[in-house]
Amino acid sequence: MNILISGGSGFLGSAFSRELMTRYRAQNKELHITWLTRDSSQAHPDGVNMMTYNELAKTDKGFDVILNLAGAGIADKRWSDERKETLLASRVKPTESLLEFIARSSSKPKLLVSGSAVGWYGTQGNKPLTESSGYETDFSHRLCDEWEQLALQATEYDVPVVIVRTGIVIHPDGGMIGKLLLPFKMGVGGQLGDGKQVMSWISREDWVGAAIFVIEKHLAHSNSQTIQDASLNNVLTTSSNTPAVVYNLTAPNPVTNYTFTKALGSWLNRPTIFTLPEFLLKLLFGEMSTLLIDGQKVLPQALLDAGYEFKQPTLKQALEEQAS
Repeated sequence: MNILISGGSGFLGSAFSRELMTRYRAQNKELHITWLTRDSSQAHPDGVNMMTYNELAKTDKGFDVILNLAGAGIADKRWSDERKETLLASRVKPTESLLEFIARSSSKPKLLVSGSAVGWYGTQGNKPLTESSGYETDFSHRLCDEWEQLALQATEYDVPVVIVRTGIVIHPDGGMIGKLLLPFKMGVGGQLGDGKQVMSWISREDWVGAAIFVIEKHLAHSNSQTIQDASLNNVLTTSSNTPAVVYNLTAPNPVTNYTFTKALGSWLNRPTIFTLPEFLLKLLFGEMSTLLIDGQKVLPQALLDAGYEFKQPTLKQALEEQAS
């Protein structure tokens, strides 16, 4: 496999690259990984090639798969108008560069896997959401939808597309857990609001495993049209006959914020007696507080129906096994 990854050095892209290299070496299979970057001097693992966006605009190299993960963290800063523009641009510009490459490439990729988030569904409380569910319009939905619709344009060049809508990724190395470790270790961690909001999460190990599963599942079919399986109810509508599907990358057991708080406190052996009330969260984070206050119960129905077996289906496993 020859794979190009935007956002390869990030929290997910780096873990994906390591696991893919480990698996392919163990199976004695050929693998070439290239990270797309704006800085060619960026640190990277042995065995990973680097390509700048300027080089991408000129290269005639072909790739079997493109994994598009580039994008600024949605929860890293308060959502000012300027920050919203940054969040959108950090997703749109890399995707546009990839589309330009695909358009002029004489050897088209066999698959484009493009990132998104469960924020696509908008705020819907505790209502179970699968790949066939609708959405509520808010900033998170608009951000994800614009990113998805742009990536789906690859189907116009006969490149099948898989959209992966990711939940909260759990791993001590970073992400949400990385940000919470210090306050929880200091004994000042606690639930957010009333704690009843549902959190749709996935361990980083399962995110990586699911992403590899989806890629290999679709590459295994010589006819790209078999990417679509009507029984999975995850087919996306495009202007092209080239197939496109979506997978929710979440664990099958979402939890309330209260349960999450208690599990994290128990794992760290620290008290969780504090509560950040809703009004204070809104004061501190503004519109972005919706990520903390409003729940989403997003289920990985298509992934389960396709046969993926989760290694860490419960939060307890995700916390304990990944830190061991």
